[in-house]
Amino acid sequence: MSLSNKPFPALKNDNLLRAARGEAVDRVPVWVMRQAGRYLPEFQEVRKKYDFFTVCRTPELACEVTMQPLRRFDLDASIIFSDILVIPQALGLTVEMHPGKGPVFPEPLSGPDDIARLTPDGAVERLKYVGEAITMMRHLLDGKVPLIGFSGAPWTLMGYMIEGGGSQTMSKAKAWISDHPEATKKLLDLLTEIIVDYLEMQVKAGAQMLQIFESSAERLSKEEFLTVALPYLKAIPLKLRQKLQEQNIECVPMTIFAKGAGHSLREQAQLGYEVIGIDWTVDPVVARQEVGDNITLQGNLDPQDMYKSPDEITTLTKEMVQKFGKKRYIANLGHGITPQTPIESMSVFCDTVHSAI
Repeated sequence: MSLSNKPFPALKNDNLLRAARGEAVDRVPVWVMRQAGRYLPEFQEVRKKYDFFTVCRTPELACEVTMQPLRRFDLDASIIFSDILVIPQALGLTVEMHPGKGPVFPEPLSGPDDIARLTPDGAVERLKYVGEAITMMRHLLDGKVPLIGFSGAPWTLMGYMIEGGGSQTMSKAKAWISDHPEATKKLLDLLTEIIVDYLEMQVKAGAQMLQIFESSAERLSKEEFLTVALPYLKAIPLKLRQKLQEQNIECVPMTIFAKGAGHSLREQAQLGYEVIGIDWTVDPVVARQEVGDNITLQGNLDPQDMYKSPDEITTLTKEMVQKFGKKRYIANLGHGITPQTPIESMSVFCDTVHSAI
């Protein structure tokens, strides 16, 4: 029997999914963005042997890396090891991971005519290695914790594709918004369709929750975020649920994490996501007032706080959890864990979350 036909093991710890749905939990669930990654020496050992995207594209390696933090820490979720930039790769763009610099696109989109270079037909088929890793990981987890799938959001992906990598200003991508409004809409529409199909594939493969990373929301003003990013963020859960409903497949809980968009929490609460992730600049009490009682919040310790002493981390984490409360809350950092974070800090963080309330 192939893995795709084999029933998944029963879930033993469902606190993450219960929190996402607003049900009672026996402890506050915790996981950390980028929990599988560079701060772990065992991940660095894998990377000595394999290129970053080779790890992403090889289900056995992706699963090994996904499992690494679960062996060390008392986490309530796993998130499949991949990268948001596998979508631009599947659309035909070359993406290289340069040490110390991050992702680089040797040939970014320099103007609207370059949209024709993209190859949306068959893009999701070219991403089937992610689905294979998800299915494999569900079996390897043996029901220990739920498995999260994810995708980058349209605006964030567009930014990378035009800037040619990470950017503090996103000046080229923002120039498209004013100079090429029709091409901007065309590109964002194209990315939205691919993202929906990609997430559909992940759910069918066994993802039990999904997160959309709008990591570059902070490069937009509130007005720009509401007009450029928000319509597409709204379309994703709507179209995904329609597609799954047509096939009698239940949609899994979804999280939107728009870093730097704390100014628009009220609007985010109307998008159709069960969970809203917030960064460390947002006060949990204010966030709850903005989103109401029917949305789960996720976050939001500053990743830099993980460099403080264990006692300080304990105090800050306790304060954070008590501000959010036990109902409709998933503990996390306010962004991804950084590479030099001490291992002990993760242990202290996870253990403190579980004992804080």
